[in-house]
Amino acid sequence: MNRAFKILTAGVFINLCLGVLYAWSVISKSLVTEMGWSATQAGLPYTIAVVTFALGMLVAGNLQDRMGPRIMAVSGAAMVGLGLLISSVATSPMMLLLSFGILVGTGIGFTYSCLSPTAMKWFHPSKKGMVNGLIAGGFGMAPLYLAPLSSTLITNIGINNTFMVLGAGVLLISIPLAFTIVTPEKGYKPEVPAGYTDSAKASTYNFTWREMVKTRQFYMMWIAFAFASSAGLMLIGNIANIAAQKGVASAAALVSILAIANTLGRVLMGMLSDKIGRTQTLLLAIALQTLNMILFPMYTTMAGFVGGAILAGIGYGALLSVFPSLTADYYGIKNYGSNFGVVYLAWGASGFMGPVMASVIFDATGSFGLAYTISAVMLAIAAVMAFLIKPVDVEAMKQKGLLTAA
Repeated sequence: MNRAFKILTAGVFINLCLGVLYAWSVISKSLVTEMGWSATQAGLPYTIAVVTFALGMLVAGNLQDRMGPRIMAVSGAAMVGLGLLISSVATSPMMLLLSFGILVGTGIGFTYSCLSPTAMKWFHPSKKGMVNGLIAGGFGMAPLYLAPLSSTLITNIGINNTFMVLGAGVLLISIPLAFTIVTPEKGYKPEVPAGYTDSAKASTYNFTWREMVKTRQFYMMWIAFAFASSAGLMLIGNIANIAAQKGVASAAALVSILAIANTLGRVLMGMLSDKIGRTQTLLLAIALQTLNMILFPMYTTMAGFVGGAILAGIGYGALLSVFPSLTADYYGIKNYGSNFGVVYLAWGASGFMGPVMASVIFDATGSFGLAYTISAVMLAIAAVMAFLIKPVDVEAMKQKGLLTAA
């Protein structure tokens, strides 16, 4: 295995450790049934973790461009492990907000921010969708084993000891792997894929984040990312409770099915975006999510929820490979860490738009019906934004004095 694939493989396995966030549906259900917390209280650590995940990416994205990815990856993995260990002694919603919501969420952001930009530098630019899809796929696949593992651990040793076991696992596995995350030596040139022809899709100018926010494309991407992600996060964070409300009790199975679809969406749609383009793939993903949101109130059987989980996972997963690739295409790879950190704040905002909105509506009405409608409207807005996104006209921005001549 050459160095590029070793780096890519390490990134995938690190994300398999850090994907505990997407198993929160099982943990949340336990907090409600065993600890007597409300749905809102049980959902808030997840929501705060989503926000601090995004903020952690923003901070680490800027730091890694100057300090290198290894320091950020190792420190982030350590925060995740320690945060989970501290969560094992949490006795109140506020304590879990601090340990899981802030420490774990920030740590995930620190490590996650380093993996894709580092791996992309080891591969040819035409492989951005594949690299981002596989890296993001590791994170999406984590619930496949974490959901049943967490469910089994909670049943046998309780929620507190479950946090302890998960924290120890992260420290023992992800930190050694994080030490391998390094950028290529100066002068390194990645292998050109067989049959490759330059399609000139990528920007030849490396934007700084300050220059990026001067473009209208950034705001269209940001809105589309935030609105489309909110629907996926709403279902991921609540599918166990939604299914239980309809009398379908196989929460861990549904979370695992969603994880598989989420991973396939990231990997396959990322690779598809290398072939047919980012915008076309993005519109397809949003269309799948919108259809699912319209159909979700009609699901009443396990088969229906399985279909809904598959559509939700594929549609949402695609966003986590297409938007990183789109950012690199439009704004260059040199400052990708800080640039995507700013773009990723949209994902953090979606943590409030989707999960909190759904939890508040459920606590007030006893139903998720209104949440489906609101999510469908937001997806429609995201589709309009995606349709309008076009490559940045670098020369026009230079003529207006918005960019340097370099």
